[in-house]
Amino acid sequence: MSHASEPVESFSPPDLADPADNLRSFVRMRASLAPEDTVVWWTGRVHAQAPGENYRSLFRFEGFNVGRIIAAEGGYRMLAREAAFYQDPDTGSILEDWKNPVTGETCGVMHVWNDPVNMDFLLDGPRGPWRAPVTEAAGDVMWAQDILLAYPSPLPVADYPDNSADDVYRAAELFQFFCRRTDLDRADLASVPCRFSWTRLSPWLPWMRMGSRPGGLVFHCHGVKLGAYADLPEHLRSYVTAHGPEFARAPEEWSAPNATSWTQFRDRHPE
Repeated sequence: MSHASEPVESFSPPDLADPADNLRSFVRMRASLAPEDTVVWWTGRVHAQAPGENYRSLFRFEGFNVGRIIAAEGGYRMLAREAAFYQDPDTGSILEDWKNPVTGETCGVMHVWNDPVNMDFLLDGPRGPWRAPVTEAAGDVMWAQDILLAYPSPLPVADYPDNSADDVYRAAELFQFFCRRTDLDRADLASVPCRFSWTRLSPWLPWMRMGSRPGGLVFHCHGVKLGAYADLPEHLRSYVTAHGPEFARAPEEWSAPNATSWTQFRDRHPE
C-alpha cells in the first residue's frame, strides 16, 4: 500500500491534545492531505434484532468509500461517495432478491449507492469546536466517533406505511479508527495507514417492507484504508463497473445534501 508524501517545511510529532494537531492527524489517518483519492473498504454482517426473538444473521455486508480532501476555511472538506452491498450470508454473493424470513415476502434488494457522502472537518464547525476523542496505548492511536442520529424521517409513516415505522429516523453510527503512533510521527506521510471498526444500529431497511414491526438491524463491520481503488477486491470493482462506474472515484465538487438509503428509497419511490 502506497502513501503519498507531502511537502513539509517544518514538522514536529503531533500533540493530539491540541485541537489543530488532532484534526490534522485525524484527516491524515482517515484520508490524505495530498490531492489524491483515498479508498476505505469494509466487510461484516447484518443481524436482525426484535423484542422476544433471537438474533438472526441476515446478510454479509461489504462496501467502500472513496473520498478526497480539499482545504476549507477553518479546516478541511472531504468529497466522497460510497457503495455497499448486501450479500448471501453463506456464499457472499451479491443479492438482487431476498426472501424475508419474517414475512415470507420476496423483496428486491436495494444496495447502498450514496452520492454524495461529503463531510466537513473543521476546528470550529456548526456543532461546535472539533472534538474527536483519542486514546493512545501500546503504540496505537485510537479515535472514537459516536454519531447518534435523530431527525425527521424522509419516509413519513403516513406516506410509506410498508417501509417506515417512525416519523423520526433514529440510528447510531459507532466508529473506532486505529493507526500507529510511529506513522503519525512521520513527516513524509500525507496518508497514514489505518484500520477501523464500524457498528450501526438502525431501523429495518425500507426495501425490507417490515412496516411498523418492532425491532431493527445491527451492522457490525471492520475495514482498512487501501492505497487506491484498484486495491479493492475484484468482485466489487466488477459490480461497480456494471452498475455504478462513477463510484470508482471521488466527486469533483462539493454538493449537498448527502444521500442515504432512506432518501434514495424516497427518490426511487415518490409518494
